[in-house]
This record gives sequence, C-alpha cells and structure tokens, in this order.
Amino acid sequence: MMYNRDLSWLGFNLRVLQEAADADIPLYERLKFLSIFSSNLDEFFRVRYPEVIALSSLGKKTRKEILETDKNITEKIQDEINSQLNFFGSVLHQQILPSLKENGIIFYYDQPICKEHLSEIREIFLSNILSFIQPIYLDGKSGKGFMPENNKLYFVITLEEKNGTLQQAIVNIPSEKTKRFFSLTPLNENNYVIFLDDIVRENLVYLFPGLKIIGVYSIKLNRDAELHLEDDYGGNLLKRIERRLKKRAFGLPSRFLFQQGMPRNLQMFLSAAFNIASDDMFAGGRYHNLKDLAHFPDFNKPLHYPIRKPLASAHVMNSGDIFNILLLDDILLHLPYQSYNPVLSFFNQAAIDINVTDIYITLYRVAEESHIINALISAAKNGKNVVAFIELKARFDEANNIRWSRTMKEAGVKLIYSPAMIKVHSKIALVRKKKGGAKQSFAVISTGNFNETTAQFYTDHVLMTTDKPIIKELRVLFKYLQHGHHLKKDNDIQFHSLLVSRFNMNEALKKLIDKEIAKAKCGEEALIRIKVNNLEEPGLINHLYEASNAGVTINLIVRSICCLVPGVEGQSANIVVKRIVDRYLEHSRILIFGTKENAEVMIGSADLMTRNLYYRIEADVKIKNENCKKELIKYFTKQWDDNDKAVVLLQGMEQEKINNNPEKINAQQSIYNFLETRQ
Repeated sequence: MMYNRDLSWLGFNLRVLQEAADADIPLYERLKFLSIFSSNLDEFFRVRYPEVIALSSLGKKTRKEILETDKNITEKIQDEINSQLNFFGSVLHQQILPSLKENGIIFYYDQPICKEHLSEIREIFLSNILSFIQPIYLDGKSGKGFMPENNKLYFVITLEEKNGTLQQAIVNIPSEKTKRFFSLTPLNENNYVIFLDDIVRENLVYLFPGLKIIGVYSIKLNRDAELHLEDDYGGNLLKRIERRLKKRAFGLPSRFLFQQGMPRNLQMFLSAAFNIASDDMFAGGRYHNLKDLAHFPDFNKPLHYPIRKPLASAHVMNSGDIFNILLLDDILLHLPYQSYNPVLSFFNQAAIDINVTDIYITLYRVAEESHIINALISAAKNGKNVVAFIELKARFDEANNIRWSRTMKEAGVKLIYSPAMIKVHSKIALVRKKKGGAKQSFAVISTGNFNETTAQFYTDHVLMTTDKPIIKELRVLFKYLQHGHHLKKDNDIQFHSLLVSRFNMNEALKKLIDKEIAKAKCGEEALIRIKVNNLEEPGLINHLYEASNAGVTINLIVRSICCLVPGVEGQSANIVVKRIVDRYLEHSRILIFGTKENAEVMIGSADLMTRNLYYRIEADVKIKNENCKKELIKYFTKQWDDNDKAVVLLQGMEQEKINNNPEKINAQQSIYNFLETRQ
C-alpha cells in the first residue's frame, strides 16, 4: 500500500497553514507561515501539477507501473487545495486581520480606503509607481500581442468608449520593481498598510482618460517550470510521460488565477487571448502572490519570535586554527542552533593557508552573496587547485548557479558539470594540505547545502573529519565526478564508510534493515529510527513493511512527502510516523539502526525517494566518532519526544496532534537548551 505523494505533500502544506492558525505563535511569524504556504502552493502548480494532469490521463496499466491506480486523483488534489484555500481565507480574515488591528495596524484588505489617505495614495502612484506601468490593449487573438509573464501580477480592465464600444486592457502591477506593501500616514494612533495593487486600482483613471472603467479584475499566471522527469522515472515509462506532457507543451500555463466574480464572457476572452485551457483556469481572491506577506511592514513591533542567537562552538572558535582542531577530533555541528562560522572558517582558512594544495567541493544551492564561493575564488587566485562541481539543474537556482559559475571560471576555479540525466545533490568538500613531506586531508559532509543564508533557518548537521577511510572514499567520489566516463564500471567502485546513491546506498540500507529483521526474529530488541524530508521509494517502503511484520519497531520523522502508510495491521503495525513543523525548517537526514551503543548512525544528503536513490549522486556518511554518534541519537530522541509541534500520521494519513503528556515538550527549544549547556 502506497499513499499518493502529491496528497501527502499537500498534507505537509496544510501543516504549515495550521501554524498560521496557532494563536500561541507571534503574529508576524503567523504571517510568514501564510507566506510559506502560498509560496509552496505556487511551486506545486509549477512543478507537480502539470505532471499530475499528464499521469492521470495515462492508461490504467501505465499508472499501475508508478503505483498510481486512482483515476480520480486530480479531482482529489483539487478538492484538497480548495479546502486548504478556504482555510487560508478564514485564518487571514478571522484571525490575522483582527489581530493586526488589535496591535494598532490597519491592513487595507478588500475594504474601503479612508478619504484622508486618497491624496497620499495618488501621490505615491504618480511619483513612485507610474513609471513602471505599461497599459496594453488586448485583441483577443491567441498567439498575438501580449502574453502574461510567469508569476507576475496584472489587472484586466473592461473599458467603454464614448460610442459604447467595449475594449479589454491589461495593466501590470509592478511588484518586482517596487514594494508590494506601502505604509500610509497613521490615523488615530493606528498604522495603515495598503497593497500596491490597490494603489494602482485606485488610480486607473490616469491611465485611461476619457474612457469609462466598467470592471477591474486581478489575474496571475503560473507556467510550468522546466520539468526533470528523469528525477522520478526511467526507460520507456519516462518516454511515455514525456510524450504526454509534450501535448501540453513545456512552459505553457499550469494555473491561471482570476478574481472571483469575473464575468464568464471575459474568462472566455482571456482563455482565447492567452491560449489557456479551461481546466487550467481557477477562480481566486482579489489578491495573488500572498507569499509577499513575508515582507509585510512590522513598524518595529515585538511580534516576532524572540531572538535565538546561534551558539558558538567555543572549542572551535577559541583556537583560531580549524585544521589543528580537526587533527585532534571530529567536529559535528547542529544548524541553525549552532553557528555556521566553523564551516566558513574552514574554507576561508583553506583559501589563505600556504600548505593547502587542493580544494574539492560540490555546490547545489549557494547563497546569493556566498562567502564560501568567494573563498574558493581567493584560493584559486592564490594558486591552489580548486575544483567545484556545480549543479546547474538545481531547480529555481539555475540563474544564481550560472552567475557564480562564470565568476568562478574567470578566477581560475575548475568547474565540473553533471551529465544531463544525473543531478549531484551531495554536500561534500575535501581540502588537501602538504607540509614538508607529510600530506593531510580534511573533509566536510553535510545534510544541507553550503549556504550560509539557509544555515540560519534550516535544521542540518555538518560533520568535519580527518577519518582516513572517509577521506579515501571521498577522493574516489570526487575522482568519479571529474572523470567518471574514464574510470572502470560504476560497480567496480567500492564504498564502505560512505553510502553513495547509484553505487551502494540502496544495498547498504536494505542490509541494515535486514540486520534488524534478523534481530527481531531471534527475539532481540530491533529498532529503526529515520528522519528525512521525504519517503517515497517503493522498494524501501516495502522493505520497511517487511521489517514491521517481523517485529521491528520503526520510528519515522518525515517532514513532507510520506507514501508509507503507518499503523496498518499485517503491514505496518509497528511503524509510527511523525511530522514536525516549527520555527526552523526541518531539513536534516538521520538514519539510526539498532539500539544503545551498538546503533549504527548515518547522516547525509539523501532523502528516500526514487530520484535521490537512482537518479542523483547523494552521499551519506557512517558516524564513527562515539561522541558524535551519541549526540545524534539524543537529537533524534528529543525530536521524537516533541508533543508541541509534532503530529502523528494516522492510517488515513490524517495528522493528529500529540497530547500524551501534560508537560509541553518543544523539540527545537529542547535541542537548543541541550546544546547551550555544552558550550
């Protein structure tokens, strides 16, 4: 039994929305959760929804190949999205807007504007906005004239000339050029905020002098993102799905949002003008792109989470030489609870250390102003051999990665790109030093990207080590990434300390599960604990079902997609699945097999999905350092004990809050407190 991956992902987004509805969370953080929900849903329509439509139209036999037998899955997904959008509206109107008002902030959200603000709005429009406005008349002919850009905001306006002739025009809402929200002059000790949209709407008369405005409706278009179907499918099945999608054409609209109340004849006119299928047109609210709520003016009010300063690793930062510390012991960082500075120091010191000869790194998503890449550039200019494997196919980060790749190449960094059908998603780095006749190597293996921005709000783990077997295998992996087509066959490359997808990861994971199954059959305590972002790969799920039936206790923390159905007698009775959504985005991957001191512990980049295990290069590492191992087990335990932000997934994949303890346990706060005591 496998649960549909898209319905599961929508369950995760519902959990995000539930945080926005939680009155115990500071008000502006609730606004951010509304923003995250909206952003997630936009990405769903750009990335997944076109594929859902394509898959639903395939034959029953083909759908069975991908374990999707429900012909009505599209309808179920649409129903779930509509239900969530209704919930979103109720949270915003019944909770957020009144709470803003209670805090002295009036948000003009589909309501009349005070006459005291009308002249101010006109002045803002004429001086700050009008230069970005481009009114365009529409002729209604498909493929000619204007086409809306992806994710941009527009008004469609019906105009009447003096002779009674009606015309349609479109006006852009230039949110990418200026602010989405404007603060207005306070009245009666209240602050006021207005949408850019409403400033434009109130001043349309300046754009169409002499014409009567009959109707104004907001619209937004989502276009298909470039789909990498090879991430999830292979062989003939991939070709069949691609053929189906080509009938829709990549880049065509996947969702056209129009304001509720738009006349049917205008909808049909826009469908023809923009070549949009009626199935891709959805009625929405007055405002779109509510992900912009993350940038709502806060007027310096104390309505955010209290500041939680990242903890310094005193033994690391006091030394000043990270390489000398690593010669004595491994370093394990828990982000964002602990500072990312040791990682930055690692690359910064490598760049200027005269004994460093080589730096190797994989880059997937990097910060826009990346200190790490600047360190690589400095190292190359200092004459070091710097090899960066940069993934140009990192979805939505393509432009940023291309920009950095050009800058690095100009500086002398040797760039390696992945082949068309493979993504390199591993987060690994290797620094080599030569002093006298002695050679030393230092490794970094992370569950998250080498990105100092996301390190502030993604939970991740970073292992820094000089362990020789790990170093040796990383060198083999980097050699493969550079010269794979010149090396022996993939199956001749051996990994033991590392679990590398497409090499030994699947086999290693199944052996670890089998080991626990054998224990259970012998009457010994058998335990599997896994924390990942997504669990979808059918073979691994079936192996976990087998372990459950053998009596193995399986505790899973899965942030978003979970296709495994827990708690089913005769299948998964011994499996419990939890999901945590809180202040930080849960992003780390931890795998623990066994109990107590005999447990085998791994961290790394791989989620348990088809794409990660078969169509990417992922790297997990076995933790050998006993102190690091104990820390990770304690970390998982603290998350498992959460009864504040964790929910349990039931047989029907409903999410149930945990209320088994009168004492509230918040895992993220508990982890921070634990790490604080160790400073």
